[in-house]
Amino acid sequence: MTSAQTASPRWAATEGLPFPLGSTRMEKEGAYNFALYSKHAQSITLLLYTESNIVDPIFEYQFDYLKNKTGRVWHCRIPFAAMQGASYYAYSVKGPAPNGLLEWHTFDGDKILLDPYAKSVFFPPTFDRLASTQPGSNAGKAPLGVLTGDSEPFDWQSDHCPRHEADAVIYELHVGGFTSNPNSGFADQARGTFAGLVEKIPYLKDLGVTVVELMPVFQYDPADGNYWGYMPLNFFSPHHDYLSDHAVKAQHNEVRDMIKALHQADIEVILDVVYNHTGEGDHTGPVYSYKGIDNSTYYLMADRPDAPYENFSGTGNTLNTANRAVRKMIMDSVRHWAHEMHVDGFRFDLASLFTRNPDGSVNANDVPLLSDMASDPTMAHLRLIAEPWDAAGLYQLGRAFPGIMACQWNGRYRDDLRRFVKGDPGMVPALMRRLYGSDDLFPDDRMNAYHPHQSVNYLASHDGFTLYDLVAYNRKRNWANGHGNTDGMVENHSWNCGWEGDEGAPPEVVKLRKQQIRNFCCLLFLSNGTPMFRAGDEFMHTQAGNNNPYNQDNVTGWIDWDRLHANPDMFRFFKLMIAFRKAHPSLARSRFWRGDVRWYGTGSEPDFGYESRSLAFALHGGSQQDLDIYVMINAWWEELTFQIQEGAANVWRRVIDTSLESPFDFFEPGNESTIQFLQYRVPGRAIVVLVRDQDQGDRNEN
Repeated sequence: MTSAQTASPRWAATEGLPFPLGSTRMEKEGAYNFALYSKHAQSITLLLYTESNIVDPIFEYQFDYLKNKTGRVWHCRIPFAAMQGASYYAYSVKGPAPNGLLEWHTFDGDKILLDPYAKSVFFPPTFDRLASTQPGSNAGKAPLGVLTGDSEPFDWQSDHCPRHEADAVIYELHVGGFTSNPNSGFADQARGTFAGLVEKIPYLKDLGVTVVELMPVFQYDPADGNYWGYMPLNFFSPHHDYLSDHAVKAQHNEVRDMIKALHQADIEVILDVVYNHTGEGDHTGPVYSYKGIDNSTYYLMADRPDAPYENFSGTGNTLNTANRAVRKMIMDSVRHWAHEMHVDGFRFDLASLFTRNPDGSVNANDVPLLSDMASDPTMAHLRLIAEPWDAAGLYQLGRAFPGIMACQWNGRYRDDLRRFVKGDPGMVPALMRRLYGSDDLFPDDRMNAYHPHQSVNYLASHDGFTLYDLVAYNRKRNWANGHGNTDGMVENHSWNCGWEGDEGAPPEVVKLRKQQIRNFCCLLFLSNGTPMFRAGDEFMHTQAGNNNPYNQDNVTGWIDWDRLHANPDMFRFFKLMIAFRKAHPSLARSRFWRGDVRWYGTGSEPDFGYESRSLAFALHGGSQQDLDIYVMINAWWEELTFQIQEGAANVWRRVIDTSLESPFDFFEPGNESTIQFLQYRVPGRAIVVLVRDQDQGDRNEN
């Protein structure tokens, strides 16, 4: 016999391989490998479609579990020649009827199902969400996977992923809303796209932000009405509406262009990711993918036939992240965006849901997903940020959240600072803790050893009022959302400065609002921790009192760039405040301030009384090779005289007085005003910041 006659055929060539999951183009083999996880399926058919016919498959392959199944994964290998020029693919899955809590199946052999691992998603012109919510076929109306979804080459050209520490300033933005407004200055094709964001990079650099946190960019259902993108359809593909070229099949390279350009500007890219639920909703929602492939694997189920889905996310369903297959899918998605797309980190929406066990109980000792990431050396460089709560009342801020290595959105910082600046009584002790770095929440004792930078300090985010609306509205105005004004945050800790709304506000009210915004900005960037603010807050962007415009793909949800031209003084203040923070490493430290800070009031001791609304502190910069900083804070509505407790008057220079109008509110370096007296009269609702050279401080203290 010849060697050719005795050679054994390769099993993979005839049966396919179970990994990687999804569709994989194999050039050397001249074939595609398809792999799909489904524990409970009884029959699976692969469907291939051409561009000219998305209703009738040009090719079908019926999986044989004796040949095309390994464990829970169904797989096959299809030669290019057999595919007959197909461009799209999907699956049809049949299985048993529902059978109790752990096997609440929703198999429907008539449904065209999207591969959870599809790298790009195609929506046919006849796409119809309703067809996926009703019994029967949705052929020609369902989203399909793109076979060449991520196959185009890309030259990263020695891309360098930046990593910011003390100079980290996070800027939260919505890719669509950032440039969708006609006054953004772009042509229609670029508005609301990844390419449009690239054009705004010089603006970001001028402002001084070093990290952009992008609200969800994963593919979501365009017919769902969730403009924010918090109802994901797929975890591997970018949202098609953010592409400037909607005809492209391989949708990743425009995203890569954006990330590479941001990296070249020394700006990190963080993705806000929603791995806690999907856009398929509850039992009345559409069957696009996960429900029809293996419902009881992907979702947490409840023992309620009339409401079978657990809804800890507040959106209809909850992903079963305790399941190994689901956790692997999420980990594969993270790896895809980190390795293939060069993303620098992730902000995990409703991260407390990751602690939910299959029965809905809470694992208070571990977050398996974050533990998986921490144990992967290829992910050690990622910036991981958790939103440490869920929509069902679980609140795990600080050490209560078991993912001890992650940073966290600090909701207490937001609420405490809002209340203090508003003028609520009894807030001075809380203000001190938040300025210091929230050591009550992130203790650095021997057992815990947290760091203050794990507290992501913010005053406003996409959830809730903009910073301007926080000082312009006492009540939310969410009527346009269609829920009778019942949606959105109930308690905003806002104050309208004496006039409800933006329209017609008297000049004295506008002046006070600007002063309050300067106060917020000043405190944010003086605080130890990692600061974050939302796009447009630097020029008083408004949503007209809507604190939950999740479905407003219009001027309410778009950044109004005319406000930048109308309020250049506010932009200047934010820009200089960011620069001030970067120039003073004393403020942002890996450790708490400890002995370098001394706390005062209007006199030598802080006033912690219930009616007190003032605080002062001196932050000594010697250990950080920095200047000394003295801050006087007055949230009372009347003027207070502060006795400066350290040094001589003529060594202190005033940098900031938020009661003054631009340019006197903030003196640039070299132009500071020398203080002539150790008594300083701080106007009502104002903050004053002084600096002195370290050698002058030492000489006067000795």
